[in-house]
Amino acid sequence: MATEGETNNERKASTEDAVPGYSSTPLLVGVVVSIILMIGALVGLGLAAQEPADRMWAFPQASIEVPNVADDRPVTLPHVAQFAGLATGFFGTAAICFYAYYVLKQPMGNQLMVEIAHSIKAGAKAFLFTEYIYLSVFVIVIFVLAGVGTGSSAGAWDGWCTAICYLIGAALSAAAGYTGMIIATEGNSRTSWAAYKSLSNGLQVAFRSGAVMGLSVVSFGIIGLSAVLFIPDNGIVSIAGFSAGASSVALFARVGGGIYTKAADVGADLVGKVEAEIPEDDPRNPATIADNVGDNVGDVAGMGSDLFESFVGSIAAAVILAARQNDLEDYADFAVAFPFWICAIGIIAAVVCTAYLRCNENSSMNDLLNSMRMNVVVSAVLIVLGVLATVLIYFYEYYTPSNACIPEDGEALGRNCFTIQAAIGMWGCVLIGLVAGIFIGWITEYFTSSEDPPTRSIAQAAEFGAGPVIIQGMGMGMLSTTVPLVLVVSTIISTYKITGFYGTAIAAVGMLSTLGVTMATDAYGPVADNAGGISEMAELPEFVRDRTDRLDALGNTTAATGKGFANGSAVLAALSLLAAFTYEVSSDEQPPQQALLDTKSPTPYNAFVISEWTICGLLIGAVLPFIFSACTMLAVGRSAQAMIVEVRRQFASIEGLREGRPGVKADFTKCVEISTKASIREMIFPALLSILAPLCVGLLMGLSALTGLLAGALATGYLLGVMMNNAGGAWDNAKKYIEAGNLKDVDGNVMGKKSEWHKAAVAGDTVGDPFKDTSGPSLNILIKLMTVFALVFTPVFKSSTKDPSALLNDGTYPGIGVTAGALIVLAALFYWNVRVDKNVREQARAKTMAAKAEERARHEGHRTGQGEAPIDTTVDVTPDPSNV
Repeated sequence: MATEGETNNERKASTEDAVPGYSSTPLLVGVVVSIILMIGALVGLGLAAQEPADRMWAFPQASIEVPNVADDRPVTLPHVAQFAGLATGFFGTAAICFYAYYVLKQPMGNQLMVEIAHSIKAGAKAFLFTEYIYLSVFVIVIFVLAGVGTGSSAGAWDGWCTAICYLIGAALSAAAGYTGMIIATEGNSRTSWAAYKSLSNGLQVAFRSGAVMGLSVVSFGIIGLSAVLFIPDNGIVSIAGFSAGASSVALFARVGGGIYTKAADVGADLVGKVEAEIPEDDPRNPATIADNVGDNVGDVAGMGSDLFESFVGSIAAAVILAARQNDLEDYADFAVAFPFWICAIGIIAAVVCTAYLRCNENSSMNDLLNSMRMNVVVSAVLIVLGVLATVLIYFYEYYTPSNACIPEDGEALGRNCFTIQAAIGMWGCVLIGLVAGIFIGWITEYFTSSEDPPTRSIAQAAEFGAGPVIIQGMGMGMLSTTVPLVLVVSTIISTYKITGFYGTAIAAVGMLSTLGVTMATDAYGPVADNAGGISEMAELPEFVRDRTDRLDALGNTTAATGKGFANGSAVLAALSLLAAFTYEVSSDEQPPQQALLDTKSPTPYNAFVISEWTICGLLIGAVLPFIFSACTMLAVGRSAQAMIVEVRRQFASIEGLREGRPGVKADFTKCVEISTKASIREMIFPALLSILAPLCVGLLMGLSALTGLLAGALATGYLLGVMMNNAGGAWDNAKKYIEAGNLKDVDGNVMGKKSEWHKAAVAGDTVGDPFKDTSGPSLNILIKLMTVFALVFTPVFKSSTKDPSALLNDGTYPGIGVTAGALIVLAALFYWNVRVDKNVREQARAKTMAAKAEERARHEGHRTGQGEAPIDTTVDVTPDPSNV
């Protein structure tokens, strides 16, 4: 029951003129058009169901061979599965338009809230626009390289089809991220205002804003994949190129967005909370708007592009393995179509589950969390039942007696030899993937939630200072890798025993089949975080800020869980792509060998034979995630230094800002500009590293070394990513646990905000910010991007050499040359970082000295009664190109 104060505040709020939402006619048109397209796809599905088997569009015989089939027929992808993918994709876009229409119809809040939300939206759009300009140049370069490079090796048609599909994948990935981010920025102030009415209303607005991101990822992904596979005679290269395009956008969006958000967040926390001792999201803090912008560009657009890449990559790997893996030859057509059916069922389940989410007004943190959990569980149950029905329908439609599955007189097995064991096995792989994904999310939640011992132990370490907080957090992060790794290993072994690496790929598809819901719960977090910030900056009543704080706390937990889910799906998708790569690099001129990696389905080329080149590639791959993480961490550090200096400068030079004098405002635009420029500049080198590393190793050291590189990067990248994500999330929630006043010293004093314990926790959170929002999540993309680019450029690698040890296998001198080249590159990288760090420190020192001189002059002027003394504090902070 509301208190009298809350009732008065509500009455006061109701008298304010809330800016109404608006009806978006284009969105209603989008709903209608999507439904019409869905009906058209369903009509196509009905016609395809009547189509004779010999008229189905097929993958090219030259690209996919099934050795044991007597008539050497190519594997076909039934049009039924393609039209099912298109139909459910358009069903998802209709839901996207409806949810976006619902969000935009909600009141936007009072005029101040609208102005704050507009600043956040404008900053996010400006960043994405700038980022996409740089990204378009990169995409065009890769488009030309893919068309010319693969075309010269695999044929002009295959090469340019790959390049075109690369463009389509990049465009749809960018569109999914942009769509989700725009609605998220529209939903933040509306969530704050909805919290006036009830906690449930605020939850619904925030969650449906996030649902737009989740449904955009799965809907755009399945539409794109289904469409590109209509390109004739170009099956595998189409989906590989499409996946590579999605990977390129994901890397730039994740790295650039992560650097942006953490530069602002670190600057806002250290100067605002620790030095100025003002609350989080206080309007006096100049970095507040940049921090809220970063939540959207990093945790919405960046995470959306990341999971879009995992989604399409897992499907691509499953399709390639279905066509290549020998033991699937008897039902390869259904195996190729099966991932599309899984994703189609997942989209339907996502729309159903995102339509209903409620909570009570007095719901606790656990109640809200259980509501989110139940949403994911219900979605998983619907998918399990739908997939079971699919395999059983196919089994009973194409079932043949068991004796028809036994070859007689040397005859090959029939294509329709699909046993009940195979049907249940494929369904079991989906079930294993779903269960593993859910458990990985729960384990991540255990290590990052403030309700559980690991995070509380970090908070309790704050009694002894910042050092123990950092040590405890690092230890818990390392420990948290154990159980997820066991789950991933168990998933790989169990699914491999059922249907080989195709089963592992299907487990990845199954894990990501709930993506529409899990991505919605993840994208919900930044919307709720922004809503809390707007409530603070707009000085809304205390009870409203209490509600948005509860929504924000829930968002922190769901975000950490989403990162764990992204880690698990990434390693399965990357492993599936790696297995597909080993099939694609097979050479018919070599005798069949039993690969160490794949004993169930032998391949003509043993990519994992132990040699000096494999070991060298393995070690190079193992160090790449550390170099990549170092680059992103240092980038955040440099950007944060510039932000800290700017915030200090404004506190020193803008009179009355620190004291909160009426009418005095911070210059938010300058901080947004600093984050934008820094993130765009700093994201280039990590992106180039992830693209050039596999290409250079593949061309210079050969396929054995390249396979080792991909395996090494997969192993260390996954574990390092899990450690960083979980440690960062635990540090963040440990800080919030202290802020809530849950700890007391030996004298019984509450050690809350502004206490020494809180400052120690803020120091840990400062380290954890780039861990969990920049370096850790970006590693997921690194391991997938390198593998999918190796897959796309397989024709180039195969044409450059027929020998697994490539161009440098005939003596000592080439090895010395490679070593010398690698050392030169590393030395150049080290020198570049040292020079940039030195330049940033010099600029920071100069600006700090200027700000202090200005503050002293102003104080001296007030002391003498002559006003501010005229002093020139202008400092040239333009970076020296020779230093950078």
